[in-house]
Amino acid sequence: MSQKNPLQGMEETTKTSTLKSMSASAREGKRRASLTLDMSVNVAGIHLKNPILAASGTFGYGIEFEDIVSLDKLGGFVVKGLSREPMAGNPPPRLFETAAGMLNAIGLQNIGARAFIEEKLPALRKIKDIVVIANVYGYCTEDYEQTIRILNEGDGIAAYEINVSCPNVKHGGMTFGQDPALLAEVVAGARAASTRPLIVKLSPNVTDIAQMARAAEDAGADAVSLVNTFLAMAIDPVTRRPRISNVTAGLSGPAIKPIAVRMVYEVARAVQIPVIGIGGISTPEDVVEFLLAGATAVEVGTANFWDPRACERLVNQFECWCLEQHIESVAGLRGGVIIG
Repeated sequence: MSQKNPLQGMEETTKTSTLKSMSASAREGKRRASLTLDMSVNVAGIHLKNPILAASGTFGYGIEFEDIVSLDKLGGFVVKGLSREPMAGNPPPRLFETAAGMLNAIGLQNIGARAFIEEKLPALRKIKDIVVIANVYGYCTEDYEQTIRILNEGDGIAAYEINVSCPNVKHGGMTFGQDPALLAEVVAGARAASTRPLIVKLSPNVTDIAQMARAAEDAGADAVSLVNTFLAMAIDPVTRRPRISNVTAGLSGPAIKPIAVRMVYEVARAVQIPVIGIGGISTPEDVVEFLLAGATAVEVGTANFWDPRACERLVNQFECWCLEQHIESVAGLRGGVIIG
């Protein structure tokens, strides 16, 4: 009588288990392949193929990234802030890396609205299937209005993002984004001048961000984006001098993400208009967090400094995440956080 190999049963069990695992993996692969994922979202009437935008100030005028980023893969991008006249910005140093973030005080350096529509926009129009949003700022309501009227002449701009983190020189330097009345004033002026949707970019340096969002909505904003950078400072212990020539600067990057998520959550429940989330986004899970908090789309900023292809990478990674989680519509994630 032949003796049974004591390992034979284990081998057969292992083979059976492996075959079952391979079969389950194949079934899952087929299921993912059969899923129809709708990545598109709608912000203020603007169709975006996916919810990932490149943030203003981190992506130049867009055209500079054409050779390294497939611009048509992004949901869209917001160009560097534009003013009525060209501006040189602040003297260096104006960038400083911090723990999990970055300080910047560029000083809104730009070529001016007229040069943008004459020199940059024609090249952008040659690229098919892209969404271009122009960021606008000024030091008084008239600045915003005049800049928008210049940009109205250019074809190929989907919307305006109004930067209200600028000091109003006619009101003693009070920042538009810190006073509801001043915010309403600039938004109403921009609304009257604009032929396109208005997105108001809110400052986080306020006591009640929801109040500011409501003021923007009541004055005619079609959407709000938040948050802009946090006012911050760094000092060199050896020289005892500020790290930034402007002394204070704006803090961005992963360090601010939890605060930004909280503010997006509060604003999304305070207004009826779409919310675009901004603040420290660098992974697909970060994108999901903002959407669950109530954002319709997101803007990716500081990550572009350490990886110029961050936005395109995130689009691909976010799509994979959605397929792995069996998500059929990205729009369905909005506001899906479970409380209690």
